[in-house]
Amino acid sequence: MTADVYIPQAMILSDSAADKVRELIDAEQNPELKLRVYVTGGGCSGFQYGFDFDESNQEDDTVIENNGVKMVVDPMSYPYLVGSVVDYQEGLQGSQFVVQNPNATTTCGCGSSFTV
Repeated sequence: MTADVYIPQAMILSDSAADKVRELIDAEQNPELKLRVYVTGGGCSGFQYGFDFDESNQEDDTVIENNGVKMVVDPMSYPYLVGSVVDYQEGLQGSQFVVQNPNATTTCGCGSSFTV
C-alpha cells in the first residue's frame, strides 16, 4: 500500500505580470533584470510581500520563467509562496503586482500582507 504524497505546485508568473516586467525591462534597457518576489515580517497581518528588480540571482534562488521573463524567489520566502500566482493588475486602487497565495489564511484589505 502506498501513501499519497502531497507535492506542492510551483509558483506561477502570470502573462500580465510577465508583460509588465518585460515593459519595465525594456524601459530600463537592461535585459538582465529579473523580478524578485520575497516575504518579510511585518504588515498588518504578520507577513508582507515585497517586489524588487535584481540583475542577478543567488545559486539557491528558485527561478520561474514566463515568455523569457524571469522571477526569482529566495529559499526563505519560497515555502510561504509555493503554489502562488504573481499577477499584475490595474484597477481603481492603481496598478500593482499582486500575489494570489493559497497558503494565506487571512489577508489585509490592501492585499499586501498575510498570515499563514
